[in-house]
Order: sequence, then structure tokens, then C-alpha cells
Amino acid sequence: MTPLQGLLVVDLSQFLSGPSAALRLADLGARVIKVERTGSGDICRTLYLTDTDLGGDSTLFHAINRSKESLALDLKVPDDLAVMRRLLERADVLIQNFRPGVIERLGLGWEEVHALNPRLVYASVSGYGEAGPWAGLPGQDLLAQSMSGVTWLNGNADDGPVPLGLSVADMLAGHVLTEGILAALVRRGISGEGALVETSLLEALVDLQFELLTTHLNDGGRAPRRAEFRNANAYLAAPYGIYPTRDGYLALAMMPLGQLADTLPLHELRRYEPADAFAKRDEIKRVIAGALAQQDTAHWLARLRPADVWCAEVLDWPRLLQEEAFRRLDMLQTVHRGDGTPVHTTRGPLRIDGQRALGKRGAPMVGEHSAALRAEFRLDHNRIKDIAA
Repeated sequence: MTPLQGLLVVDLSQFLSGPSAALRLADLGARVIKVERTGSGDICRTLYLTDTDLGGDSTLFHAINRSKESLALDLKVPDDLAVMRRLLERADVLIQNFRPGVIERLGLGWEEVHALNPRLVYASVSGYGEAGPWAGLPGQDLLAQSMSGVTWLNGNADDGPVPLGLSVADMLAGHVLTEGILAALVRRGISGEGALVETSLLEALVDLQFELLTTHLNDGGRAPRRAEFRNANAYLAAPYGIYPTRDGYLALAMMPLGQLADTLPLHELRRYEPADAFAKRDEIKRVIAGALAQQDTAHWLARLRPADVWCAEVLDWPRLLQEEAFRRLDMLQTVHRGDGTPVHTTRGPLRIDGQRALGKRGAPMVGEHSAALRAEFRLDHNRIKDIAA
């Protein structure tokens, strides 16, 4: 039995952050019903990462909405709104990421839904919080990265702000929301009461930076100083960084310079004091880079790893996918949509009792399960009227 088997999640969210939280819950065994706009569905269906689509939907949509069922509703239509309220009476979790104020205007805010179903965990993710001068701004990943300070930690000192090459704000907010939902479900098991769980893209990014931001808050507010050469962390000393070798790249983590001087060997490093590792890190990194470029990556791995020097080859995706260590993790799967469209994708990162979730169902077509769901939950609006009477 999967940990969340028997729980019903209503995913009213779009794009990435909310749907990714719903995906995590689905991987843990919850049943997830994705409520989409009739006709067009989740706007993420047409948000293309490249010009690749599968069965008419973006690969992004397929990746983040596998294992879900789709119920098509127009919440501006009273009958469909009644269907939604009926479904929420039966649900354990609601996830939504409308801009602040929108869901309240639909009559589905926390107060209304909590009165409808006091046991429901109501989970919301916004761009920058539910109130304040930024609340109404677009909650988009690049914009949130740009406002969070994180772009000043990437790249070299003269690069200007550099964003992370992933939708890191969305993904982290989804993980944080999932954590809050699971905590609220545990509390509900004790008290019987639901809860309001809230986070935002900005809060998730601030939390991502907690280590470095704590340093900034306690060293007089000095701005982070990225290295000019081979920067990998604005606060870490040489040799921390990624260096070219004769045939690729090698990553070196933190270590005493003396250890590296003995192992490479590179006796030139002996002239530096421990304090120089930060104060003269660009100079030191250039010395190290000159040495590493003389041999292949395999040569350096064979020399450094036995000496317990923390290092790794820098892999691209094709190389990673070929590695036996990666294959043993069993992180890839092929799922199929209702029309037979195959999608090669990842699996959830969590193993419980030695088992990783394996969902064979791909992301749904818009409203693919509407008829079955209306019958199962008695969601026909005429029946709802009869029950209410």
C-alpha cells in the first residue's frame, strides 16, 4: 500500500509550482483530479520548452501532470462551480495558485471552502505572498529569481546577474508546498481539522539561499563577492569550482590547499597561506586550472579520488544516462496517455520501503475523465440540485 493511498487531491493549479506539488502527492499514492478550463485546459499545455510536443501538448505539461485525471469545468458558470464545490466536499486536499484575490472572487477562498469541508487541507502558492505591494505581480519563475537575489550568486564576477537554468522557483515552491500539505495531513490525523498551507516563489527562493543569506546578515551586510574566474559559490574559497581538463571538465569541492598541492602534485600552491584561499582565490584557481588542463579527466580522477580529494567528472545528460550508477537508481519510466501517446519521463525521487512509485498513466487530455468522474462523484448539476433540496 502506498503512503497516501485513499487520499483525494483536487489540483486547481496551472503552470508548474502547484501542479508539481500535486505530482509529488500522486507519486506517493494519492488520487489527483486536475480541474482544467473547458476547451483550452491548463495553459501549460501550450507552454513549450522547445518546439517539441507529444500528442498536441508540451513536454512540460506531460512531465508535470502524469498520473492525474482531468475534469473540465468553467468555474465562471454557476453549474460548473456547483460541481466543483460538490467535489471539494469529498476531497482531502485542494491545491490552487491563482493570483491573490481571484479564487476568493470565485467563492472558493479558504473561509468558504473550510466551511464546506472542515477536514480539507487548502494549499496555496503565490508569487510573492498574498498581501503587500508585490502581491499582484506575475508569479513567474525568472521574475521571482530576479527579485530574490539568487541571480547575483551565479556566473563570474563580471557577468552581471545570471539566472539558474531551471525553473527553480517553481520546483522549490512545489516541494515546500508538498511538505506543508503532508504536515497538515499529519495534524489532521490527530485533530481532525484541516489547515491553510501557504507559500510563494519568493519564500522558496529565500529559503534556498538560507546558508549564504545567514552569512550576509551576520557579516555587516556585505554583498556576496563572486570569483572572477571559475566561480561556483560566492562565499567559498579556492579550489571550489569547475575546471577544464584536456578532454572535459573536473569539479573540485572544498579542501585544504596543502592536500591538493601534495596530490596533484602542484608545489606552487605551497606558497599560499590558508587565508589566501579566499583572498587570492582567482589567482589560485588560475594556477590549478593550468595544471588540470594538461591531462585527461580520467587521469585526475585516478590520482585524486584515492587520496580522498573531493572531485567529480562533469557529465552532460547523454553521459549521465549511460552511467551504471544512474541506471541503478531506476529514475526513468515510460508512461502512456489515454490515446496511447508514449512519454519517456522521470520517476519520483523518493523511495519508501525500498520501492519507488511507478505510475503507468501519462498526463490526461483536457476533460479526459470528466464523464467518469461526474458519474462516480454524482457531479451532474441536476443531481446536485436534487441533493441540496
